[in-house]
Amino acid sequence: MGLMPSSQLDHAAELALLERCRRQDAEAFSRIVDAYQNRLYGFIKRMVPDAEEAADIAQEVFVRAFQSIGRFDGRSSIRTWLFRIAHNLCVDRARRSSRAPSELRIDAASDETEALEIRDDRWDPQEVALSEEMQSIVEAGIAGMSDKLRTVLVLHDREEMAYEDIAKVLDIPVGTVKSRLFLARAHLQNVLGPYLRGEVIIND
Repeated sequence: MGLMPSSQLDHAAELALLERCRRQDAEAFSRIVDAYQNRLYGFIKRMVPDAEEAADIAQEVFVRAFQSIGRFDGRSSIRTWLFRIAHNLCVDRARRSSRAPSELRIDAASDETEALEIRDDRWDPQEVALSEEMQSIVEAGIAGMSDKLRTVLVLHDREEMAYEDIAKVLDIPVGTVKSRLFLARAHLQNVLGPYLRGEVIIND
């Protein structure tokens, strides 16, 4: 899949394109693809490490979106809708492969019912990555999370989605989004702690 520079559409532009897409206007839909394909692929690539498979899933997202756009009611943004399709395809892929991801244990009460209080700031690996090696530790920490935690972290901190939009993408309560984000950041802090305290030396 050829990736092109992308920029998110504003609400008015989305509505105009959506109306054209409902009339099966392929050119209008191609503008949606151009706007979101890079970020969508980046999200999928974090859920499905194989680049070729991630590209295939990204293509499938747009195929399904084009086929069903007449039923899209516009209550969420097109971006949120596309990411929800992508998330569902990644979940389906994981089920088919019967993959057992590395899990960080999530307490059922905190995950599903208790909204943990966390600061609404972004986890920016660039701020703590003192070297390429440190950045690789961050990426390994993200890859080692459960799919539940990694998805929320990527959507909030990398895609800069609001809690409410993430809840729509994943079809979970906002409180669950906050709880998973808290646990995801705690996981990264545990992974990075020894390195940030100088207790472990990274060799070339």
